[in-house]
Amino acid sequence: IAGERRWRAAQAAELHTVPAIVRDCPDEEAAAIALIENIQREDLNPIEEAEGFRTLAGEFGLTHGQLAEAVGRSRPSISNALRLLDLNPDVRTLVQKGDLQMGHARALLGIKGKAQSATAKEVVRRGLSTGETERLVRAKAPEKRTAADADSSTTRRDADLERLETDLGERLGTRVRIDHKKSGTGRLVIHYAGLDALDGILERIR
Repeated sequence: IAGERRWRAAQAAELHTVPAIVRDCPDEEAAAIALIENIQREDLNPIEEAEGFRTLAGEFGLTHGQLAEAVGRSRPSISNALRLLDLNPDVRTLVQKGDLQMGHARALLGIKGKAQSATAKEVVRRGLSTGETERLVRAKAPEKRTAADADSSTTRRDADLERLETDLGERLGTRVRIDHKKSGTGRLVIHYAGLDALDGILERIR
């Protein structure tokens, strides 16, 4: 299930015996353990790692807290890793290649669409630091909305709303956004990546 690389290393070192844990696991549990083992490899880039977290959450119904416990990470680090999958495909490629670091990628989440891609290329071209990237993103962020927009916009986000988003996201195993308007109405946005992930979310809702 796990430990193939250690077993091969033992073979290369001509060790005749190695300590092992023998367990009878259902196929689903074995698959989850193998995936966790793969995620914990040191040579994964941040996008590959995030995709592994998404697979665990979608296929095995794990919350961010359960993911954190399984791989020995903090819950915020899991949430931040999964947010990288919201980047444009070309920006994700730059992260995979190592042209952008985790800090750059998180900063670039502050802008969307073509602006995000253009800014990412500028960051790479100019060799900007994380702090410089954050300042560049703030400068490129959309201007403040007009009064007409403000009337129909959501109210200032508060800690209770963000906590509710986090709780719902953990229960559903995906990112959730709550847009609450001044009128008292709003919308609940549930993000998913692929039909398999959507099926998993629907099962948890039922």
